[in-house]
This record gives sequence, C-alpha cells and structure tokens, in this order.
Amino acid sequence: MKRIVIATSALALGALVSGAPAQAKGCLKGAVVGGVAGHMAGHGKAGAAAGCAVGHHKANKASKSGGQGQQ
Repeated sequence: MKRIVIATSALALGALVSGAPAQAKGCLKGAVVGGVAGHMAGHGKAGAAAGCAVGHHKANKASKSGGQGQQ
C-alpha cells in the first residue's frame, strides 16, 4: 500500500512539474485525490475516474463563471 501511494504521488508531482499545459483542466488533480481516496476504500481505479470527472467539471464551472479556475 505504501508503494502505491508513493508511486501515485511521484507521478502527480512529475506531471505538475513538467510545465506542459493540461488539456483536461482539473482532471489530473481530481484523479490523484480520487485515486488515493478510492484506494483506501478498495476501489482505486474507480476513484481516479470519478475524481477526474469531478475535477474537470469544477474547472469548467469555474471558467464559465469567470473565476480563477484550477491551474
């Protein structure tokens, strides 16, 4: 379990540091958070998918309302 959390964190950090603009705003951050939470509940892949969908939805909602959005 510890290896999975460390690997997920390393992948997320690498993606955030890469500097490439994300095409799906909010998806990466939501997928990491959802994946970790889902892993704790025994459903890591489903949590990552749901987290991506929620993060993307929130980013779109914030950009349409003129807010800062997720960067």
